[in-house]
Amino acid sequence: MDFTLWDIVRNLLTGLQWTLALSLVAFIGGGLIGLLVMTLRISPMHPLRTLARCYIEVFQGTPLLMQLFLVFFGVALMGVDISPWVAAALALTLFTSAYLAEIWRGCVESIGNGQWEASASLALTRTEQLRYVILPQALRIAVAPTVGFSVQVVKGTAVTSIIGFTELTKTGSMLANATFEPFMVYGFVALGYFALCYPLSLSARYLERRLHAAA
Repeated sequence: MDFTLWDIVRNLLTGLQWTLALSLVAFIGGGLIGLLVMTLRISPMHPLRTLARCYIEVFQGTPLLMQLFLVFFGVALMGVDISPWVAAALALTLFTSAYLAEIWRGCVESIGNGQWEASASLALTRTEQLRYVILPQALRIAVAPTVGFSVQVVKGTAVTSIIGFTELTKTGSMLANATFEPFMVYGFVALGYFALCYPLSLSARYLERRLHAAA
């Protein structure tokens, strides 16, 4: 089958859409789970802190590729049929949640103890302290590193091609084999990732400067 330049670009754009979709699912899902893990990580209860720390260390201390294999093949061993899309989304969500939890924990702990003491003097519960006093201040600090980490999430989607999820890298690999034009195809693949990641990198640097200046 002969591929025109438009055929190659059109197929890569489809793969790019799946890369973007997977990144959004992983980032949103990872953010929700990461917020919970972060809350446990700063809990005054030692068992909860230990549980959260173990969760973070497991996902930060093992390769994303290994996590993908464990989710994809582990779930299948339990007799549950899982698609590459679901496995990729689940593994990348868990991976993302561990890193976001640790990023946000650092931001929360950067808020001085005086803020906790002042809010406690107002008879606020710990949940109310977090919600109304600590998290609004930590949010300003967290925006830039959170946006910056989103670049790693986008690039991490490339690993999911190994389990058959047809995102940008997998699409490029199939097109390179079909067209025998690997340099051109992978050049377009690189441009696709650059188009997604570079604006995020610029946004992170801009937000860091702006929020630092406003502090």
